[in-house]
Amino acid sequence: MLHAVIMAGGAGTRFWPASRAGSPKQLLNLSGDMTMIQATVARLGDLIPPERTMVVTNQQLAPQVEVQLPALPSSAIVGEPCKRDTAPCIGLAALLLTREDPDAVMVVMPSDHVISPEAKFQETISKAVALVGESPDRIVTFGIKPTYPAETFGYIQRGAALGADSGAYQVSRFREKPDAATAEKYLAAGGFYWNSGIFVWRADTILAALARHVPDMFKRLKRIADAWGTSAQAETLELEFAAIEGTSIDYAVMEHHTEIAVIEADFVWDDVGSWQSLTRLQAPDEQGNILQGKVLAIDSRDCIVRSEEEHLIVTLGTEG
Repeated sequence: MLHAVIMAGGAGTRFWPASRAGSPKQLLNLSGDMTMIQATVARLGDLIPPERTMVVTNQQLAPQVEVQLPALPSSAIVGEPCKRDTAPCIGLAALLLTREDPDAVMVVMPSDHVISPEAKFQETISKAVALVGESPDRIVTFGIKPTYPAETFGYIQRGAALGADSGAYQVSRFREKPDAATAEKYLAAGGFYWNSGIFVWRADTILAALARHVPDMFKRLKRIADAWGTSAQAETLELEFAAIEGTSIDYAVMEHHTEIAVIEADFVWDDVGSWQSLTRLQAPDEQGNILQGKVLAIDSRDCIVRSEEEHLIVTLGTEG
């Protein structure tokens, strides 16, 4: 069956001061009527029900996540005792899923992206699931067609097409975040995508890859999973997770795995990385201002102003 794993442990430091340790970006409402993590769950629609959705966050945020996602069982919210990047997060989720569903297929996604329309997103996920079904060892990721030479995203270089008009390609190479000149070259060359950080794979495939490429990490995660649901769960999680040398799933697996496909995303995507991102998500007023909440902008141009709750913010003669 298809399961969703939502990674929600980020700190969202570029959205300070709204985003803080106790209330990071994924728990904020920055676009639309829901918080970012609520929107992430909602866009799964009927594709993946709440009982097959898992959220991995840090232990301090777990109670807030549970409040924001009441449809999810409390057992579906996994709290990490410390930050160790995405590979341990994904590995632990895969181990826990295979306890209940040995044939689990996972769609793994961050909790703080803006994606639309939901129907296109679900169609693209379904296409990825079909590709994994054709070849169980295959890992599928999603590439965003670049619109400018971004230096803040990793890139995926595509190779040969997987069938005519499929929109899917063999991955030639993953590229790290480039400098400005290199990003310009990628944009001009074509055949490069922004790395969305969204993946589809069989749980046993990613576990086998972790065991092969980061065996010490895998052994520690396996000890945690073996203790899960027992009286030793909390102690084992605290001890073993802290001992893991953290790394991203890109470094741990994606740069080594031989069968990776990329689908050109047929949906609108934004990682909402900073306050400036709001200019892409919300139409400005006639003076170029992006205003959220209770704000009165007087003689002000090209400003981003956000007021939370009922606090009134007034700007006078401000620009940029």
